Order: sequence, then C-alpha cells, then structure tokens
Amino acid sequence: MTDAIVEIRNAVKAQLAKLEPGDSVLVAVSGGADSLALAYAVLKESETNAIRVQAVTIDHQLQDNSGQQAENASQQLYAMGYTKVFIEKVEVTTESGIEAGARSARYKAISTWAEKEKITKVFLGHTRDDQAETVLLGLARGSGTRSMSGMAIDNGLFVRPLLSITREETEKACAELNLKVWNDPHNFNTEFSRVKVRLHVLPALEENLGPGISAALARSAALLRDDADALDAIAQQEAAQLNLSDLDCEKLSALPRAIRTRILRTALYSSGAPSGSISADHVASVEALVTSWHGQGALSLPGGVKVERISGRLSLSNP
Repeated sequence: MTDAIVEIRNAVKAQLAKLEPGDSVLVAVSGGADSLALAYAVLKESETNAIRVQAVTIDHQLQDNSGQQAENASQQLYAMGYTKVFIEKVEVTTESGIEAGARSARYKAISTWAEKEKITKVFLGHTRDDQAETVLLGLARGSGTRSMSGMAIDNGLFVRPLLSITREETEKACAELNLKVWNDPHNFNTEFSRVKVRLHVLPALEENLGPGISAALARSAALLRDDADALDAIAQQEAAQLNLSDLDCEKLSALPRAIRTRILRTALYSSGAPSGSISADHVASVEALVTSWHGQGALSLPGGVKVERISGRLSLSNP
C-alpha cells in the first residue's frame, strides 16, 4: 500500500475502533476522490471489527447526467466489495442558494436513510482542504468562534475521519486503487463561495504567505473548537440556573461578553426562534438592551420572538 492509503486507513481505523461489533455504518459517496478513498478504507478496516457497512449515493438531479453518475458510483462500490448500496434522489430547493439547498437536501436524505437502516455512524469524506475552506468562509462571515472552528471529526451521527488527510492524498489513493474519480462540474463553478475560496483565495494565500496555509487553518480550527466547546459548556451551566424568558440585565452585564452572548442566543432559541435563524446582528441588538440601554423599543426576531427590556429585566415572549 502507498503512504496515502495507509494514512487514510489509519484515520478510518481510529474511528471504527470506537464502535461495537455488529454496529452498522453508512458511507456517503459522491464518486469523487475523497469519498471513494473513504469508502475503500471503511470497507477494508471494518472487516476486522465485525462492523456492517453500506453506502449511499445522493442524486441531487442538478445535472442532465446525474442519474448515470450515481449509477457509476454505485457500480464502483459493488466492484469494491460493498453488498448494500443505495441511490437516493433528492429535490433541491434554491431559496437560500444552490449550495445551501443541495447540502440541506443531502443531509436530510442521509439522516432519514440512517434512521431507517438503524445506522450507528455516517462516514463523510471531508478532508483537511475542506476544513481550511470552511474556516475561511467562517472568517468571511464574521460569525464568531464556532463558525471558524470548522467541522468536528465526530459530530453525533456524522463522522469525518479524513480531516487530517489532504485532497491530494485521496487522489493518490484512488489512482493506486484504479478507482475512476468523478469531478463534479459544480466544483469548478466560481458562482459558489466555496469554489472561489478553493480556486482563488487559498492559492493566493499559498503564493503570498508560503506553503502550509491549509494545514495552519486546520490547526486553528481545532484550537478554536476547543475554545468554543469550553465557552459553550460554561454558558450552559450559567443558563441552567436562569429563567430564559425573564433575565436580570444587571446579572447578565456582569458576565463576560462571550458567555453573555451565548446565553442570549440560547434564550432566543428557547423562546421559539427557528434553528439557525439567529445571526450575530440579532444577538448584538438584544445585547444592546442589556449593556447599552437608552430606552430602545421591543425587538421582533425570527420565529415571532419578541424581546424587550422592562424594569431592568429582559423579557422574551412569543405570542
């Protein structure tokens, strides 16, 4: 085996070792180098762990030949040794953009399939390069530590064992294994923010600041994730002692801002704001009622949440 294959298999082995014999795992495979290399490693390493494996390919139906590509990916998986391979067609809505719509449809389909098949973990093929792109996108959004901490290796149902592996290594592994890699045309469409980062931003950083930028960004993501996890835990402990619909502004003001803003975000979601709907600007407006009070009126936030300051207390309601 080449060094690339060894590194990939070792990364997968470390995650499979956390599972119990008889557990079932699902590998999401697009047909690209990352997911094909992952699928090979999961299949080989599961043989000694008595782990049951299956694979799924999502057909987003965004291209004329998408169905044929999904079939090509499934045939490679069967040839690799998989006995259970599924193709799942999804409908992509574009209200929030094609990127977000495709991601939402894909994760929903995978989660539904995982529940149906009683899957313990879903393995995804994100690499260190994907992590670097995610960190830069989070930085550009200015949405805080959690956003810039990138993707976790283990995030509940989903596992991303290749976050320490480069895209170049997965391509080398596929070449060694004679796997036919599909290059999604969307990966070269610069209308998408992630593609702009991949094709223009990261290469410019490498050229002007020197090599190793992707590795440095991935290390930064790991450090930021540790910080975010610690701050989240402290905020949760504080929030557990509070009535989140009736908060004392003086007590909130005495807390560090990093803790206070987390409590406010938790309170807004607790009051009925839809998941993912609260932005940094929303939190800043609510925080101003606490720390910069000069008679502002009530705020109307996503999900019908109403926030107002009354007699030194922050009242959250949802009519």
